Amino acid sequence: MAEDKGLNKPVRLKADLAAFLGAAALPRTEITKRLWDYIKANGLQTSTVDGKPENAGKYIVADAKLIRIFNNTRVKTKSGKVVDLSGLKEGQTIDMMQMASVVSANIES
Repeated sequence: MAEDKGLNKPVRLKADLAAFLGAAALPRTEITKRLWDYIKANGLQTSTVDGKPENAGKYIVADAKLIRIFNNTRVKTKSGKVVDLSGLKEGQTIDMMQMASVVSANIES
């Protein structure tokens, strides 16, 4: 059996994400899939910044469970931009393009 590499290689999750997903280690692809499954199942997308959940749109509304994971996010992207969601409050939104930063910030390096 070939060893999983890249995005399919399991990575260790930090405590809040591990508790949320019920696993200590998962591939990045599975982490992202499970987060999106939760977001869609709970209608947590909106088309406006800090809008009410409407189950569609490019923004993700932070609920009581997601806020703990989002608040752990403080990373520098490859382009040098800092993504800091540590001050985000429940009911506020993040752009869906920030999900990669959320995943990166919540795994052990």
